[in-house]
Order: sequence, then structure tokens, then C-alpha cells
Amino acid sequence: MRQAEFVAADDLRYLQNMNFSSKLIEQSVEAFASLPGIGRKTALRLTLHLVGKSPETAEQFSEAIVNMRRRIQHCSICHNLSDEPICEVCADKRRDHSLVCVVESIRDVMAIEDTSQYRGLYHVLGGLINPLEGIGPGELTIDSLLQRVTGGEIREIILAISPTIEGDTTMFYITKKLKDTGISVSSIARGVSFGGELEYADEVTLGRSIVARVPYKLSNE
Repeated sequence: MRQAEFVAADDLRYLQNMNFSSKLIEQSVEAFASLPGIGRKTALRLTLHLVGKSPETAEQFSEAIVNMRRRIQHCSICHNLSDEPICEVCADKRRDHSLVCVVESIRDVMAIEDTSQYRGLYHVLGGLINPLEGIGPGELTIDSLLQRVTGGEIREIILAISPTIEGDTTMFYITKKLKDTGISVSSIARGVSFGGELEYADEVTLGRSIVARVPYKLSNE
């Protein structure tokens, strides 16, 4: 009998009812189930998958996660996730360092990179201005963005932020702060339907919205 088959069908149904005969399996299920989007049934399936693998495979899996969590850091320039103090995007001399795309989260960077239509740099805000939740400009990396602008190399800021109330508030605030710098400020094309979050946009639509970006103007101008 193969190792993966030692959990019989009757045992699987028993475990799916969460009446665990093994505390080790129960602990593994609880660990997986603590992750977002992972229910207890999926957690059980993942646990049983690992049970069917060699101990070395399970160790490689856990070591990769532990190593990632211990070594991952935020880029000192753009605040993207990075293995080093400066991320690969910021360190890439082939990219356009005069162009900075401002996004809400790291997932937005990944979504835009998947389009293969943007070759500038990024700046991750770490959220959006939301007074109701106690998130003001000081809780975001806006000051860091303004400091980058003073370097003189940046000529355009692209605001790739979801068209929500919080997103519009954040874009207005950033644009107002950049008003007297002489730097061009643009936003991705509106009318693009992606549920309010860049990460859910398809690659073609998102790529076109960046290429077709328009100047962002303050409402009182």
C-alpha cells in the first residue's frame, strides 16, 4: 500500500466530521484554517496531502514559509516586499526611474507587473486615507513619497488607486501636496470596471488603463 493511501475512505469521512483521533492532525488543520480563504474542509485536505508526502517534503514546505517570514522586508524606497533592503524593481537600471506608480497595496504592484505594460517604479502607500477607521495621511507612506519627489529625478506620478471614496480622498490629498512641485500627476483611465480593486482587474484591461492614463486635476481648479 502506498503511503498516501493509508488514510482509508472511512477514516477520511470520519476526519471530515472533525472528530480527530490525532492531535497532530487537528493542530495542522487548525493552522491551515487560520489562513484567509481556507475553510476547515480545505485545511483538512491540505493536511492529508502532507501526510501522504515524505517527511523531507513537509520539512521543505515548512522551512520555505519560516524562511520567508524571517527574511522578508519592505523596500526602503518604495515599500514593496523585498528580499533585500532595496527591491529588484527599484534596483533595476533598465526601468524608467522618472515614472512612479502609486498604489494602495503590494498586491496592486503584482497585478500591474502581470500586465507587462509598465516599466517605471512604484510606491506602495500601505492603505488609503479613511478617517472613519482612524487612517490618516500619517499612517501611510505619503511623506516618503514626497521625499522621493525632492530628489529631482521623478517627472510623473501615476495614481493607480481604486475609484472608491477612500481612493478619491487619497488621490486628492496627494495631488494637493504635489501641486507646487511641477511634477505631472495622472490617474489610470476611469470607466474601467474592476470591482474597485486593481488586483481583480484582468491584465489586458488594467494594462490599457495605465497606458490610457489621464492628467489628474483638483476639483477646485
